[in-house]
Amino acid sequence: MPVNVIVVVNAGSSSIKFSLFRQEQSKLRVFLKGQIEGLYTDAAHFAAREIGGGTIDEKRWSAEVVTHDAAMRYLLDFMRARLAGFTVEAIGHRIVHGGEEFVGPVRLTAEAVERLERLTPLAPLHQPHNLAPVRAVFDIAPNLPQIGCFDTAFHATQPALAQAFALPAEITGRGVRRYGFHGLSYEYIASALPEHDADLARAKVIVAHLGAGASLCALEAGRSVACTTGFTALEGLPMGTRSGALDPGVVLYLFDELKMELRDVMRLLYKQSGLLGVSGVSSDMRVLEASEDPRARFAIDLFVYNIGRQIGSLGAALGGLDAIVFTAGIGEHSAAVRRSVCAGAAWLNVVLEEGANQAGVGKISAPESAVSVWVVPTDEELMIARHVGKVCAEADFGGC
Repeated sequence: MPVNVIVVVNAGSSSIKFSLFRQEQSKLRVFLKGQIEGLYTDAAHFAAREIGGGTIDEKRWSAEVVTHDAAMRYLLDFMRARLAGFTVEAIGHRIVHGGEEFVGPVRLTAEAVERLERLTPLAPLHQPHNLAPVRAVFDIAPNLPQIGCFDTAFHATQPALAQAFALPAEITGRGVRRYGFHGLSYEYIASALPEHDADLARAKVIVAHLGAGASLCALEAGRSVACTTGFTALEGLPMGTRSGALDPGVVLYLFDELKMELRDVMRLLYKQSGLLGVSGVSSDMRVLEASEDPRARFAIDLFVYNIGRQIGSLGAALGGLDAIVFTAGIGEHSAAVRRSVCAGAAWLNVVLEEGANQAGVGKISAPESAVSVWVVPTDEELMIARHVGKVCAEADFGGC
């Protein structure tokens, strides 16, 4: 009997990452991962590997430019050829922006994709590339169900005051408000916290999703109350190449005084700022931590300082704080950043247990710490797969 497989796709401007899940003992488990990198160049590369094993297939293109469409065709052909006995139940797509309309996972139709494309100005670096594989599958396998899962959806529970800007109604009425991002990561963490400590299911928690994209989210009983990202993913913390929070007057200065063009300002704020812009060295925290350049140290210190300020802000939004959780690339792997953030939170009577911090798994605070501190690996792909399975079970599509 064929085994149903859920495919999770995370598409960027030059790559498509994919994960394959199947049901094992009533749980979804990933059994194969891979990526197609170097899209729109003459050096595209496909690789797929089994979990717990090695690479099972690999291909390089040298004489042609591989688009999102061609990459999805190759991926579907690979699955048909190599996954005998498996049936693709549906494809789940990570889509950064769902706007006000898409506040939960939905089956993607041509009409839905058109509405999502209108949100491109709010996520210009992500939205077009998230949607390109969806359109490709419409052409390649039109009957295969595709489910959109949105980074903004988890934050729809925030109160109106947390979402509002102090702008005239004719502006805010057009959907100009705080949406929040990294929602799939925060949703997964909210689901995983009770497995570490049952009391965390009801607690007031600040989750620090620290990676190339970075933000904080205040959770109360597992629901988003407030977060540092806003109308776009530029807001909040400095990130790998993004500026984070900025006085709007700075942008006016760039236009008026420096006579910069719109595209140049966008490039500056999205691709040339953050850790890269401040350090002049790298956007990668590992490189910065290893560097002796004082600008690298300053970039790290600025990153940590902003996290500390935002912990205070989100603690106020929660009306108290029970736990801090670190996740994502930097949050999970940089003991030094965790140590510095917790040192800055000493006013909350946060006390780190250094041995546990070095191990970087589970609870890393000392017993006397008034606020518990945790490291919990995130799993956005599993969160998407869960959503896909639920939508398929409830809707009973022809292909599911």
